Amino acid sequence: MKTEGRNAVLELLKTEKTVDKILLEKGAQGTLGKIFAEARAKNIRVQFVERAVLDREAPDRRHQGVVAFTTDFSYADLYDLFGREESLIVVCDGVEDVHNLGAILRVAECAGADGVVIPKAKGATVTEAVVRISAGAAEHIKVAKVPSVNYAVEELKKQGYWVYALEAGGESVYDNALTGKIALVVGGEDSGVHRLTRERCDKILSIPLFGKVNSLNASVALGVAVYEVVRARLQKR
Repeated sequence: MKTEGRNAVLELLKTEKTVDKILLEKGAQGTLGKIFAEARAKNIRVQFVERAVLDREAPDRRHQGVVAFTTDFSYADLYDLFGREESLIVVCDGVEDVHNLGAILRVAECAGADGVVIPKAKGATVTEAVVRISAGAAEHIKVAKVPSVNYAVEELKKQGYWVYALEAGGESVYDNALTGKIALVVGGEDSGVHRLTRERCDKILSIPLFGKVNSLNASVALGVAVYEVVRARLQKR
């Protein structure tokens, strides 16, 4: 698996994952020089190459002068996400766009979520692009891949989680005390949260909209909701 981009590679180097090698553009300075120093300190093989080599490894050319090679992304088990009394888990229901998944991982990690759940089918998985888009957040947050979202919802409820679907037509997210064990289900770009999943959730929560556009991007909607959870927790302290 390849990790591209300066921030993503820096975050990768903070983890315990095995990095096979790093390709750095010749003449590395600034952040690239910091990456070289940290890689040397961890005895990771570094190769200095021409920009054309990096362009071949990263066809979209967003590598920013660095590409790291690791083993394939290591997914967590769903049960690895459970535990804390004040827990937050994000469930992706049909999120297919890699940019949205990367942004969701970044939002969830910044908010201190315990993990993100994705389905094995009908959704984006953690790829090199997702890691880069997440600005390295994918290296720090647990991601569990499950047989189905409905299975995950049922298991979460068995563990005492309140499971909320983020969807239009529900109660305002601002009118609910989002404390304790919380799971937020965010839907796909076009379909939203699927009907059968909505029916399994404890409640539907909505974000009030006052403009002419009738929906928010999935990662933006999640950002609003997860920080309502953060606000509720801070008020309890």
